Amino acid sequence: MAEKTTAAARPARDSPDHVRTLVARAQEGDRDALEELYLLHFDRIYSYLHMSVGNRHDAEDLTTQTFLKMLEAIGRFRWRSAPFSAWLFRIAHNLAMDHFRATRRTQPEEEVPEPPGSEEASAEEQAMHSIGRQSMLELIEKLSAEQQQVLTLKFVFNFPNAEVATILGKTEGAIKSLQHRALVSLQKQLARAAD
Repeated sequence: MAEKTTAAARPARDSPDHVRTLVARAQEGDRDALEELYLLHFDRIYSYLHMSVGNRHDAEDLTTQTFLKMLEAIGRFRWRSAPFSAWLFRIAHNLAMDHFRATRRTQPEEEVPEPPGSEEASAEEQAMHSIGRQSMLELIEKLSAEQQQVLTLKFVFNFPNAEVATILGKTEGAIKSLQHRALVSLQKQLARAAD
């Protein structure tokens, strides 16, 4: 019974209070806190970068760079209106934009196949999911880069408008406008596809 009480008294791993404590410890040089911040945010940062740059290799490189920048700058991080994760996503976003400016890539690289044994669904389920996902991705790719970013941060990573604005360096009003235009554009594309 004592174990249940202790576990209930501990804050959740990703609760704002726990993250604040981790950041404070990390700013004092606590390696365990830095490692926990890394583990806590790695999957979301990697997913965001993979969706942004379109291939696993670049996403892995940029994810590594994001956390290196976090290590370099964590001492200068200050709590403002946005949470730590928005600050980290802002670093990732800036690195992705620098990547695009540096490479001026026009087409995404081929997807690197996942290692054998990573399949979770049957081949038929994967094919059906892929067809639906592929057509939706094609529709989304017709949106502007900013609209794609807003939809990704809002609907994939569930950031509120204020945090999306912080990550992208825009006002909340601009984010609402980009989201509205993106959804209207998607709705028109879906209506044309249905005809």
